[in-house]
Amino acid sequence: MWDIFKLKKAGIFAGGVLFGTAGVKILASDDAKKVYTNCTAAVLRAKDCVMKTATTVQENAEDILAEAQQINESRAAKEAEAVYEAEEAEETETQEENTGAQDFKEEEV
Repeated sequence: MWDIFKLKKAGIFAGGVLFGTAGVKILASDDAKKVYTNCTAAVLRAKDCVMKTATTVQENAEDILAEAQQINESRAAKEAEAVYEAEEAEETETQEENTGAQDFKEEEV
């Protein structure tokens, strides 16, 4: 029984060595190098495409940011103008009330 396991282990080891040796030869062959070269070229082309897309997205994001800042500035200016107009209206009402109160006091006399 032990002999079968020893033979099986030895067979697996020999198969692994054979497969490893054949694998190294296949990986080092000229055909394999051509495949590696073509794959590397494809990866570089993909990288260029991704970089172009990333640049476009970044430019669009910068444009969006600039427009958003401009919208916020104009909105803040409108709000400031509304507050200023409200303050002016309040001052005018206060002045009119004071003038009306003075007229009323003069009539009492």
